[in-house]
Amino acid sequence: MSSFVEMIENITPEIYESLKLAVEIGKWSDGRKLTQEQKELSLQAVIAWEVQNLPEDQRTGYMELQECSSKSKPVPNILFKSDAIH
Repeated sequence: MSSFVEMIENITPEIYESLKLAVEIGKWSDGRKLTQEQKELSLQAVIAWEVQNLPEDQRTGYMELQECSSKSKPVPNILFKSDAIH
């Protein structure tokens, strides 16, 4: 394979699942520990495959847009009373 892109295009769903599990547990299916470089490259491959094959909400690292719950209700001022003398 001449490029990372070509490699990603050749990943099957089974290989993807194997890479994803290896990154999650830090070991290959035969029990050998992944090196730091293998972890990094495997994670890059997993993320790149997901971009091409999964909807955004199913990808690694996806976080649904959330608003801060404090925006919906006022926060009481417990430090200063409104009738405080300055």
